[in-house]
Amino acid sequence: MCRHLGYLGPPRAVGELLTAGTHSLFVQSWAPRDMRGGGTINADGFGVAWWDGAAGVRGYRNAAPIWSDPAVGGVLAGVRSGSVLAAVRSATVGMPLERAACAPFEDGSWAFSLNGLIGGWPESIAALAEWLPAVELLRMPALTDSALVWTLVRRRLVAGGPADALRSVISDVLAAAPRSRLNLLLGDGSTLWASTVGHSLWARVDDATALVASEPVDDGPGWIQVPDRRLVRARPGQLEITELDITEAEGRS
Repeated sequence: MCRHLGYLGPPRAVGELLTAGTHSLFVQSWAPRDMRGGGTINADGFGVAWWDGAAGVRGYRNAAPIWSDPAVGGVLAGVRSGSVLAAVRSATVGMPLERAACAPFEDGSWAFSLNGLIGGWPESIAALAEWLPAVELLRMPALTDSALVWTLVRRRLVAGGPADALRSVISDVLAAAPRSRLNLLLGDGSTLWASTVGHSLWARVDDATALVASEPVDDGPGWIQVPDRRLVRARPGQLEITELDITEAEGRS
């Protein structure tokens, strides 16, 4: 599978957010606690996106394991942001091992990560992909299930809000591939949206910060485990957890 996290709060060093805590994302790359049969480690690359005021969202990705990249304690330790989204990757068997396949994926003010998989890829999802314009398929960052889910989400963000975009994509993917696991994480620099379908997710929100993560990054208080088939909206001082209430209908773009 993968592990991911989103952070909103006072500016912190991006490298520190990857490594801080007794069970940081850095640690989860080799010692995850709740993979639910989706692999044992997350050593197939990592990525991090951060929002930088007027400069918008920026990112760094590497196909190597996060523990082998000196940028984590070097360049990324010198970058500060109050809005960060990051992921470590465990590639599904048969998926390419390359930088372009590592989340988060970015576009405009958005950054996105998938913790999960599309069951029966690629045959199961072919009919849904046919609804996308050919140019969008050609612009997919990588030939992976996560990149296709991002392409579907990105298209629907143009037409509606983030919650509706995530909900409709999950509904359509499950209709085509019911064995999928679809923990999605989306951010725009001020709010985080996430889903739980078949995998673990936790949240900790107070007046100053919001953290959404596949697993708690430390042993401190305040973590809430999100039940399955829920949609999360988080920002400092606000945490909403609602039923996904999805209808597994025919695919559409």
